Amino acid sequence: MSLFPILRGVSRYHSYINSASQILHQYSGQEPFASFLKKYFSANKKFGSKDRKQVSHLCYCFFRLGKAVMNVSLEEKMLIALFLCSSERSEILEALKPEWNLKTELGLEEKCSMLNAQFSIFNVFPWKEELSGGIEYEEFCKSFFKQPDLFLRIRPGHAETVLKKLDGSKEQYEFISPFTICVPNSFKADKYLELDKEVVVQDYSSQQVGRFIKSENENLPAGRQGLKSEISLWDCCAGSGGKSIMAYDLNLGIELTVSDIRETILINLKKRFEKAGIKKYKSFVTDLTRGKSEIENLPAGRQGLKSQIIIADVPCTGSGTWSRTPEQLYFFNKYKIEEYAALQKKIITNIIPHLQPGGVFVYITCSVFKKENEEVVEFIKENFQLDLVKMPARMTRSDGEILKGYDKKADTMFVAVFKKPL
Repeated sequence: MSLFPILRGVSRYHSYINSASQILHQYSGQEPFASFLKKYFSANKKFGSKDRKQVSHLCYCFFRLGKAVMNVSLEEKMLIALFLCSSERSEILEALKPEWNLKTELGLEEKCSMLNAQFSIFNVFPWKEELSGGIEYEEFCKSFFKQPDLFLRIRPGHAETVLKKLDGSKEQYEFISPFTICVPNSFKADKYLELDKEVVVQDYSSQQVGRFIKSENENLPAGRQGLKSEISLWDCCAGSGGKSIMAYDLNLGIELTVSDIRETILINLKKRFEKAGIKKYKSFVTDLTRGKSEIENLPAGRQGLKSQIIIADVPCTGSGTWSRTPEQLYFFNKYKIEEYAALQKKIITNIIPHLQPGGVFVYITCSVFKKENEEVVEFIKENFQLDLVKMPARMTRSDGEILKGYDKKADTMFVAVFKKPL
């Protein structure tokens, strides 16, 4: 039997390693890796569909090792990462590390022991001392080796239609009552469902924020409940508008205002709102770090903005989402925590004056760092006359709530709810 086909096969897998190495050497972390890959493959047409998939997977596995195994070659690190991230046998490992490929079904701890001193799971995320309370460090580190799931929120009135379509698709999914759908990350939601009309792409933890908003809405000052008068809600760092759509779907009867620092964000939000059937709302572009004058000098009719509910899903390190975007884990520098914490305090200082007496302020991050979470809560308590709300059966802590996602293949978030005295 000729060895040529075997050698040619091995050569193909070496080619995958070499291509991934070239990509990793060129990538600087300045843009989302998914965007960079799209541009790279567009400029290099030689890659077929399978090639792109294999090379991309190698790169993402590499990033999932974070700060661990920094003393080996890039190629060796890729193979270690592929081994640790694989729960099934791999063609690449079979060709290049066949002894490892026999062990891919082992648990992560057993795999790590096979690597001896080459690998410690705790080096993946070496900032244990910076973590918010309540996060299990080892479990959090393990979560980086798994691709998170995709979560959908069924919009009111569409549950029967959505579940019927999913059953007809023959795709794997899990229904989490009352309105959450969990599917593999590769699921093409727009192939089967009408996005933003029937379902919204929204992480599981993000969906849980709705409980906090709904609960506190019921406790707004007397005279609001049961009236047709709308409740003013300002989503001040609106982004793509997911939490605004969720607040709208809670049927609170809201007068919605959205803002963001970038006009392009609000343009995309407008398109999304159109699909969602949200027609009545106000929007404006503002830099909330530049002082109260930035808001006071809004176009005619917006001066004196006062809201009963303010949602502040503030810019942050995004560390609770790094299993979804592991390149951020790899390129992260610890000094960024202080930068974001300072930014968050500036934003808070400028928006809290626009909260009505008796109103509710919802502070949200997708961070796992205490400087962005508990320490910002302490800053609010010390500098503003707001009361931290303890949510029945939810908040067991005195300084906010960690919404763990790392044990559910979801994002991890932090929420703190405040109320302004009358």
